[in-house]
Amino acid sequence: MTKNLCLFDLDHTLLPLDSDHTWGEFVIRQGWVDAESYRAGNNAFYAKYQAGTLDIHEYIAYCTAPWRDRSAAELAAAHDRFMNEDILPAIHPVAVNLVRKHQAQGDLVALVTATNEFVTRPIAKAFGIDHLLAVNLERDASGKVTGRIAGTPSFREGKVTRTAEWLATMGLTYESFGRVHMYSDSANDLPLMEQATDPVATNPAPSLETIARERGWPILKLFP
Repeated sequence: MTKNLCLFDLDHTLLPLDSDHTWGEFVIRQGWVDAESYRAGNNAFYAKYQAGTLDIHEYIAYCTAPWRDRSAAELAAAHDRFMNEDILPAIHPVAVNLVRKHQAQGDLVALVTATNEFVTRPIAKAFGIDHLLAVNLERDASGKVTGRIAGTPSFREGKVTRTAEWLATMGLTYESFGRVHMYSDSANDLPLMEQATDPVATNPAPSLETIARERGWPILKLFP
């Protein structure tokens, strides 16, 4: 049986960027939206996320609107370009090595992110992480994304719920593990970090760094 559990946030934790916001900029480069108005909206939602006031349902409706009517082939080609232009050059060996260290120790490793599964599935694959808990997008009978969220979004307290649901599929709970590691940069992830025996503030935003210092949590700076 796996002794320890290791949970990673993605954006500004394993990546030195926000993949959701970066995808929005990529959508602009693709010419799928009016650049000025979409960038303003994308930036406004990102500011709300940083402030801890984001309505995740409103954001998903907004950020999927430019692409949800496009063909699977067009989306696959666009995502390949996004990975090659924006994501793969941003993956630091030090972040990959941290993931590999936990995998080599036999830990059960998962990526738990508030970014949607369409954007993050190839990123999880690039890191070699098999278990992805991301915001699941609702699809209609034809498989088309509707702009709504399926189930509990993996955001704030929802990360705790989604992780518990995933563990339950294997007959496990948080208490099944000797240690639970949680790496994150954001105070949005405090609910999940508080479930961990070993929370690590990783490249933390100022709000999380303050809390980490108050609580004596380790602070890890992976990126310059």
